[in-house]
Amino acid sequence: MADERFAEHLHHPVGRGHVPERAHQGAAGGAACGDLVAIRVAVEGGRVVDAGFDASGCGAAQAAASAAVDLVLGEPLLEAARVGAAAIAEALGGLSAGKLHAADLASDALHRALGAAAFADAAVEPDPDRVLVAMSGGVDSTVAALLSGPRAVGVTLELWRDPENDAESSCCSASAVRSARAVAHRLGLPHFTLDLRDRFRAGVVEPWLEEHRAGLTPNPCVRCNGRVRLDAMVEMADRLGAAALATGHYARKTEDGLLRAAADGDKDQSYMLAGLSRETLARLRFPLGELTKPQVRALAAEHGLEVAQKADSQDLCFLAGTHRARFLARHGGLREQPGDIVDREGRVLGRHKGHFHYTVGQRRGLGVHAPEPLYVLATDARTNTVTVGPREALATDRVRLSGLRLHRDADEVDAVKLRYRADPVPARLRGDVVELERPFPGAAPGQTAVLLAGDVIIGCATIAP
Repeated sequence: MADERFAEHLHHPVGRGHVPERAHQGAAGGAACGDLVAIRVAVEGGRVVDAGFDASGCGAAQAAASAAVDLVLGEPLLEAARVGAAAIAEALGGLSAGKLHAADLASDALHRALGAAAFADAAVEPDPDRVLVAMSGGVDSTVAALLSGPRAVGVTLELWRDPENDAESSCCSASAVRSARAVAHRLGLPHFTLDLRDRFRAGVVEPWLEEHRAGLTPNPCVRCNGRVRLDAMVEMADRLGAAALATGHYARKTEDGLLRAAADGDKDQSYMLAGLSRETLARLRFPLGELTKPQVRALAAEHGLEVAQKADSQDLCFLAGTHRARFLARHGGLREQPGDIVDREGRVLGRHKGHFHYTVGQRRGLGVHAPEPLYVLATDARTNTVTVGPREALATDRVRLSGLRLHRDADEVDAVKLRYRADPVPARLRGDVVELERPFPGAAPGQTAVLLAGDVIIGCATIAP
């Protein structure tokens, strides 16, 4: 039977060479493995109405692509999103270890096509119990999916692809997408892949590069969450008829829909979500908001999930496995630019390789010998200089802001958080200036200032030069 099913798809492929009207394509494979699969699907309402494929390389690639098309053609979109490599292999009667890669390629291509088609054309009937869950393949998002009920649907974004990155440690690589899909399917959930690489480069990476060029210290995660990632997933939720979007962030919401710090202060991620609009926040759920990390890992272990002990990602997703300096050079043309390291009086103390490698408050990597520790006090892109001084010179009790956005009256601000890992500082907002009740060491221009009323985020802005 296995040979017959495989032979049927090999010699009488379903949809080979067919290009449906209004189709969206996903592709996988290429030079590295010699096999290439491209699958095209067309979606109307909540159903896959047409599909086709092309494949080159080994016969298993063609058979797997044909099986994938056959499995989804005419199916409800949410059922098609349950089809993975295992289902494709089963439809071929089982594949040997040497041919399983063909099912993986077909699954990758299929889900890229389904995601693109759903994002552009789907109109699934709304279901008040359906929740779209942002899944990265890690333990937090997996448990968020567990807690989102039987009507949950997974979605994973592919934001960056670069051969120099470590795909396994990035939360948004093609490898991470594949891992998240496997977890979702193990939980019995439909799963979609959404390729946002162009949006991410334009909306996050390019501004990050330009802000480095300008001598600022940008916060790309706040920008990504506030302007690219979560807004796109809310759009996807609308297409799939989902009432809400759940994420694995450690954060909570108030009754009136504002962000609030998580119960676990050590894991609180509300700072990184501060750029979200009220409209987007209204659609979000944070199932982990009242939990601690050990509790989350325990829940994953109880359900027998391999991700229970998976390490958290640490780097910026587009820097995973590469060096910041090399990334700046390769993608931003910010190569070595020697300049002076000076003290507050302008005396030259040493040399550096480019102002964009330094941030206010930095101590390590200066290469300057002095009787006391020195810290970066300022960088100047125009003159390519880095000014250093003692730690006490970093202290400031006034921080000027730009791009201020408030959700409540300014007089309700009673504290500000000036870095992700910094404690909130008691403060008052006066126009576009935050007046601090105690000095803060190293407010870096370009970073996000999160304005608080207790543990509730009531506004945010960018620290101005």
